[in-house]
Amino acid sequence: MTRGSLLVDHIGELVTNDGRDGDPLGIRRDAALLVEDGEVAWTGPARHAPAADRRIDAGGAAVLPGFVDSHAHLVFAGNRAAEFAARMAGERYTGGGIRTTVGATRAASDDDLRATVGRLRAEMLRQGTTTVEIKSGYGLNVADEARSLRIAAEFTDDTTFLGAHVVPAEYADRPDDYVGLVCGPMLAAAAPYARWIDVFCERGAFDADHARAILACGQAAGLGVRLHANQLGPGPGVRLGVELGAASVDHCTHLADADVDALAGSETVATLLPGAEFSTRSPYPDARRLLDAGVTVALATDCNPGSSYTSSMPFCVALAVREMRMTPAEAVWAATAGGAAALRRTDVGRLTPGARADLIILDAPSHLHLAYRPGVPLIRQVLHNGVPR
Repeated sequence: MTRGSLLVDHIGELVTNDGRDGDPLGIRRDAALLVEDGEVAWTGPARHAPAADRRIDAGGAAVLPGFVDSHAHLVFAGNRAAEFAARMAGERYTGGGIRTTVGATRAASDDDLRATVGRLRAEMLRQGTTTVEIKSGYGLNVADEARSLRIAAEFTDDTTFLGAHVVPAEYADRPDDYVGLVCGPMLAAAAPYARWIDVFCERGAFDADHARAILACGQAAGLGVRLHANQLGPGPGVRLGVELGAASVDHCTHLADADVDALAGSETVATLLPGAEFSTRSPYPDARRLLDAGVTVALATDCNPGSSYTSSMPFCVALAVREMRMTPAEAVWAATAGGAAALRRTDVGRLTPGARADLIILDAPSHLHLAYRPGVPLIRQVLHNGVPR
């Protein structure tokens, strides 16, 4: 398709996320936006819109940056629907079902794994997600972690090595040996395909000492740090992530005052994953507490076959408003600019000149409708890199 220039005009509400005039969303009314060479070239009043090769009439609808989903586990095989049903019948979530997915993933072919990632990525795009981070973590051996990341890299630049998801069954009695494997041959095989390294720092997974060792090895290999922390209970993960300069600590459900203070005094983003609480009937994170303390908050889906099998950022926005005391504006910012901050990206999550032309046109006049009309398919059109999808 020829690129040329593209004008999106008759925008009733344009969310730019430029943060001017005390409005984090940088909302512009009766606006237009010009795309050139896959980037935003101009925004301003519709009456001043420049000429362009092509035009999309937004018809008074709202236009937002594409969602930035900074936490997703898309490389897997099988499903855990029976586990979900058991939780809905009263069983407690412990994270133990990860090993079930590991077995299925190891047995799957490359084509099967690629098809699953492609299907979920297409689902996300239809729902307005234009940037996604994809983790490994269901291989847990050298060959399968490397191939998981190699496949993930076909779909995104933001790939994360999560060899430290849980200790696999064959190392159940030798966790130190498994940490050595993760830090040695597994990291060496995975690093060429990864931008980030992550650890599930939680009771029943990896303690602070093991997490620190693994993350330090990843940093030495040139990978940025991310961390699953404080999901199942209080723990050291959040403060460890801040200490190591992690781009993001994710879940943040059970926080002490010291955890909140550490986040507030750092550049580490707290990424909240309300789909996990919805799917596990667990307490939701207190987003209001974090925001009031000055912490940068992101929202993401945590799309995975066990604890949050949703690919919908609009659903997570609605949950954040209803269950975590975020305002609609805060939730939209967290799902766009917040996700970009969690990935340390400046080219996405905003609609200002120089940004990548990733945007969504709602079938609604305002961003408010994402929370106001939960479950309704409000994404009318998606532009990714300036190309209508």
